[in-house]
This record gives sequence, structure tokens and C-alpha cells, in this order.
Amino acid sequence: MSVNLQDNWNETNQRHLIAELARVRKAIEAYVMPVAGDKAGGPGLVPLHTTNYRGPANPRSTGSRFSLPISRKAIGEVDGAPALDRLCTAFSLSPFERDVLLLCACMELDGSFRSLCASAQADPQRPFPTFSLALAALPEPHWNASTPAAPLRYWKLLHVETGETLSLSPLRIEERVLHYLMGLSYLDENLRDIVQPLYADEPLASSHRSLRKQIAELWSRSDSQMAWPIIQLSGDEHAAKLAIAAAAGAEVGASPYVVQINDIPLAVSERQSLARLWGREAALNDCILIVDYEQIDELNKAGMVLSFVESIRGRVVLIGREPLALPSHTRAVIRLEVNKLNSAEQFALWEGGLGPVAHKLNGQLETLVARFNLGAPAIRAVCAEALITQQENEDPDQIGEVLWQACRRQARPRLDDLAQRIKPAATWDDLILPEIQRQTLRDIVIHVRRRIKVYETWGFASKGSRGLGISALFAGVSGTGKTMAVEVLAQELNLDVYRVDLSAVVSKYIGETEKNLRRVFDAAEGGGSILLFDEADALFGKRSEVRDSHDRYANIEVSYLLQRIESFHGLAILTTNMKGALDSAFLRRIRFIVQFPFPDATQRTEIWRHVFPKDTPTKGLDFSKLACLNIAGGNIRNIALNAAFLAAEAGDAVHMSHLLCASRSEYIKLERPLNNSEITGWV
Repeated sequence: MSVNLQDNWNETNQRHLIAELARVRKAIEAYVMPVAGDKAGGPGLVPLHTTNYRGPANPRSTGSRFSLPISRKAIGEVDGAPALDRLCTAFSLSPFERDVLLLCACMELDGSFRSLCASAQADPQRPFPTFSLALAALPEPHWNASTPAAPLRYWKLLHVETGETLSLSPLRIEERVLHYLMGLSYLDENLRDIVQPLYADEPLASSHRSLRKQIAELWSRSDSQMAWPIIQLSGDEHAAKLAIAAAAGAEVGASPYVVQINDIPLAVSERQSLARLWGREAALNDCILIVDYEQIDELNKAGMVLSFVESIRGRVVLIGREPLALPSHTRAVIRLEVNKLNSAEQFALWEGGLGPVAHKLNGQLETLVARFNLGAPAIRAVCAEALITQQENEDPDQIGEVLWQACRRQARPRLDDLAQRIKPAATWDDLILPEIQRQTLRDIVIHVRRRIKVYETWGFASKGSRGLGISALFAGVSGTGKTMAVEVLAQELNLDVYRVDLSAVVSKYIGETEKNLRRVFDAAEGGGSILLFDEADALFGKRSEVRDSHDRYANIEVSYLLQRIESFHGLAILTTNMKGALDSAFLRRIRFIVQFPFPDATQRTEIWRHVFPKDTPTKGLDFSKLACLNIAGGNIRNIALNAAFLAAEAGDAVHMSHLLCASRSEYIKLERPLNNSEITGWV
């Protein structure tokens, strides 16, 4: 609405309200004017007839008396009707209920009305409106207007203050309603700390636009005799679900607000009060409520969500990872799945966000899309950061690296709370392995880099999602380089590595292990991160014969992991010291299996040559003699580190004598004897 039209409406609304207030005041004045003898019984006599009363009030009814308006714009829009008329239509107020509301508004807007109320009730101690006064002085009275189930009290349009009786208790119009009648619209302050506004400023991807249109059409097709359907949006893309709900609200002219499930009161009375407050706000301000149960922290809160949603009037959208089983006997429930953006949609968002800079990247966008499965808000944030950096840095070649690192930072917050991030330091030169194992590691790198080209451009993904996950098993005794190989892959691919803490994942409660693992996998999907499951045999062990319920659910956990590994779009690496302990079905579904052999003398010599950093002072080291120690690379590193500390304490370079002392300590830890043949000629 233009400024001039809004100004005209404000003036018209004020005139209409003043006229209506004057009409009610005249009714009270007319009641006061007759001589006292003409009013037998005085104002305390309450008429009990039910003139113009249209049946029993049922707040859960979908009939006209309690139905909410279908499409309500901001005050003053569409038909230009005054706020009072719209409010009365929204809550189906009878003429008497309308006048009771105006009676209370007179108290707030007319300074002399207090004395008039006292005179009308022949009691200077009652300078306020009451139901007794309204029933005695206003036309078409009916007692049912005073009940808690009737619109005035049910929708909290007015408040009955504490008094000796209901009919003589003070009545007060709610501040939010009073301001609405005067043409002022805002979010009720009682809701401000619970619900938050949501803005639909950014364009949606094509697949999400179709969902927005579908929701808007569902709302638009509903009529006044039929409640709007409850919309459920499920899926992993939390930000996308919020954006779709907000955009659908904007399309029908409704303001979207979101409430977090953990902010909804647990007490039934408080929850019902919140539902009524929101119902009033939805009618006055044409709002939609988005109930976000994504971070639900208690299993028993699911029932509370259902109870709360069932009691809400107006447009409601539920968003969460999994759909809830909502009863549909009172309102239709429409369940919609929000899928992740496909690579084409992501690429379009990258191009739109980067603008002309996108053409300078020489194919790097395809690599970003292949490695990072980000949602629209994350892509826009990365683009904004990159463009700011580009303005400060005149070298356009560096923007690709800026984008890459920004994508990694965007993906970290979700995983940092679920797994331990490892900062990779090892390189190919540090990894001493036979050539066949090194070639397998290079093959893993190729599969990760060319995933999008093979799966989507060449169409392998169209044949089904099974087996598309890139997974590897690193097997070998402790210290043979399994974790170092993971670091090498992370350095080569320029990705983060997250070690999954099995003690935090595995739960004794049925179903919790799967939920914990799903959170880890879902978080890793978006960031292109490498998931490392150390000592995987503890989690991916052989499925056992079912003897009791514990065996059955343990097998379900393994089966779930097998399925999730197959569909995981990132790189999952599992390490084990006991390959034979792993489930055979699991091994068949692993794409790469790398056996890390115990190093022979030649390999141990190379490990000794590379174990000391270049800044470490050494003197007189004989690597061929050191290689006589029949130990793995991890033990070699421990000996080298301990020897360095001994040399540092002595203020000297690392000598063979320091390595001899460190070797004896390491063998004691291994509970093995240090043979003379292994250390002959050291010192």
C-alpha cells in the first residue's frame, strides 16, 4: 500500500473508531439518565436472556464463529475496511461482544469515562467497565459473552481482573487489541521472546521454488469453513526448509515467524495460553507460525509438539529432520520432503553469487561443487566473503583458494561438535609404503576428485544410489602408518579430517547409536570432510547370532552403518588392527581395502631417514643399524621423539646413545626384550 493510501486509511479508521466509541458512550449515558426508580434492581441486576446468541461456543470448532480469515493483509490493505470491522469478522464477534470490546476501549481512550462508569453503576468504587454494566446498558445482551469459551476471553481480546464476582469484576481491553483498533500493528510483546521473525530475502533454487508454490496453493485453496492444512517439511537441509516456509508465507502475504521447540512451555496451561495468543496474533497480523523441532532435546517432547500444533489456529509449518506422526482428524497434514540441492542448482547459485568473478575461475567451480555439498545460505556466505577478499586483493588467481578455505570453514561448525578435527601434517614423502599400497591411495584421490563427473555427467548416479559412497579400510597392526595415510589424503585433497569418537557415538539405548551416526554422516555430507573411524572393529564388528533383543538391535546398528557407508557422498576411512573381526558383508561394500604391512628392514631405514625434522640437530646416526630394531613406524617415531628430549636436556645433538636409551624405554613399554643383535655397534 502506498503512503498516501495508508494515510487515507488511517484517517478513515480513526473516524470510524471515534464514531463507534461515541455510540457506545451514548448507550451508557442513556442508561444513566433515567431516574433511579425506573431501574428497578439497579445495575447489579444481570439479564440472563440470550438475545442474538448463536449456539454454544466451541473453541476447537471449525465453524464460522471461530474460523480465522483466509487471507489477511496488513491493516488498511485490500478492501480498506476499518480495523474494528476486521477484528469482529476475524473472531466472529456478535454485536453485543463488539460493544463490550468498545466499552473497554472507551475506558482507555476517554478520560471522562471513569466517572461515567461509576455513575452508571451507582457506585464510586466501580469506575470501570463490568459485564454487569454491559449486560444492563448495551443492546442485544447475552450472558454467554462472558464465558471463558466465548471469543472475548478465549482469544484474550479482553481481560477480566480479579473481583468479588464475574459480573462485577473490572474488564480491561488487551493493549495489543487496543493498538490494533487504532491502526497500529506489531508483534505482541508477550510473543516477542518466544517467536522470531523470519525474512524471505534470498531467491530459492528451482526445486525449492516448486515446494513454495505448492504450499502457497494449498493455503490459497482453503476456504472459511475449512482450516488450513498443517504443512510438514522434513529433510536434512534446515536452512532450506526455513527459507521455503518463509517464501510461501510471503507469496500469500503472510508474515512468517519461527518458534524453537525447546522454547515452547512444557506445562499444559502455559502451552495452551501460548497457542491462543498466537491464534489471536495470526488473525490480527496475518502470520504463519513455523515450529522448528530440528533440535528437539527430549524424546517425550514429540507428543508436546503434536498437542501444541493441534491447538493452534492459522497457518502452521512444521520443520524437522524426520516427519512426526500427526493425527489428521481435525486438520489435514501435508508432508513434503526438502531434498539437498543438486549439482546444477549449486553451480547456478555459485555463478549468481560470484557474478563476473565466476568466469575467472577456470573450472574451479565444478571442483567446489564436487567436493562441498553446501546449501544456498552457505554458498551465498562464501561468495560474499570471497568478493570482499577479491576487492582487497588484485590477484584474481587467489580467489579459488579463498573460496575453498571459506567452504571448509562453513562446513566445520556442524562437525566440530560431533567429532575431533585433526590437522593433517604428513605428506607423501613421510609415508613409507610399498608401491602397490601407495597406488591404491592415489586411486582414492582420483575417485574423490572425479566423483561428480563420473556419477552425474556420465550418468552412473542415475542407475541408483547404492555403492556410490567412497569408502576405504586401512588394516594393519598399530604403528604401520594408517593414520598418517589419512593425513596424506587430506593434504592432497585439501580437506578436513574428523576422527569419530566411538565412545560418544555408541549408546546402550536402543536406536541412539544410529541417531548419533546419522548426525555425523549428515554433517560430513555438506562439508566434503573425511570421516575417520579409528579401531572400526569395535563398531563394525561381525553380526552375531540373535539370542536376545540386545543381539537383534546390535545387528540393526551394523546394518544401518552398512547402508549409510554405501550412500555417503564424502570419503569415509576406517582403520582396524583386526581385519578378521569385521563383518564380511561390510568388507564387500568397502570400495578400497589397503593392507598396511609391517615394515621390512629397507622400509624401516627409510622411516628412520624421514623421522627427524630438518631443524633437529643430529650427529653420527647410522640408519642401517637403527633399522635393525624390528618395530613399526609408530614406535620408531616414539623413539626418535624421546631421544630428542634426552639430547635437548643434555644440550647436545641427537646421538646414537640417546636413541639407545629411548629404545630401551620403548621396548619396556612394549614388554619385549631388546636383543643385543638389534643394537650391536650403536655406541
